[in-house]
Amino acid sequence: MLHRLKAVAFALAAPLMLASCLFVPGKFESALTIHADRSFTFAYVGEVMAVDLQGFMGKAMQMGMAEAAKEKSGKKGKTPEKEPDFTLTPEEKARQDENFRKLATEIARETGYRSVEYRGNGMFWIDYRISGTLDHSFVFPYNPDNQMIMPWIAVELRGKDLIRVKAPGYVRMSSGSGMSDMSALTTTPGGMGEAFSRLQGLFTLTTDAELVSQNNEEGAVTIGKDKTITWKTDPRTGDAPMASIRVRAMN
Repeated sequence: MLHRLKAVAFALAAPLMLASCLFVPGKFESALTIHADRSFTFAYVGEVMAVDLQGFMGKAMQMGMAEAAKEKSGKKGKTPEKEPDFTLTPEEKARQDENFRKLATEIARETGYRSVEYRGNGMFWIDYRISGTLDHSFVFPYNPDNQMIMPWIAVELRGKDLIRVKAPGYVRMSSGSGMSDMSALTTTPGGMGEAFSRLQGLFTLTTDAELVSQNNEEGAVTIGKDKTITWKTDPRTGDAPMASIRVRAMN
């Protein structure tokens, strides 16, 4: 078991050394509208699941040290190994809930957040909406002060007139989605697996600009000048929503 814990700890620590929490979508609806003149509106309404990485790493290290001590004393194999249990004690859970309630208050002060509510068990309910002009890239969520450092969706400027939309955080977290492999977390007891298994979302992209490419097999629906693409995602979805749009060139 020790080598498994070491592997888990390394897999988590390498890409996430700056984060004490990992935020993943739960059940949600999200929409992005991009106009040919570069104006845009983005919205996310639904659950956000928080995974306490510091707590998980701490327990993993403690279990690894205990296993190492057992091996050193020659007791290895005398008792059957048990799967690691990352369930929080009542005291740990109370402390975590208090921290998350404070975090909800902090996040609610940021631009775009119309409502932020902590509902317990690591679950936040968020109503977010923002509009602007795409003269720079846009990512969501991203707020280093509030521990949000791994965006789910990125709107990137590519050259003078091309915009690429990609939402790796709206699908299961794996190397194939362009994010760190989190499969080790999905089966651990203590709420970790639940956080990742709640993913169930609807992401809709609407544009009146030229749609250069997109990866939805059902394609776009055209209504008047607008083209709309809708992706449905769940824990089994592997390909992150992606589209390229040609808009008005920047000077």
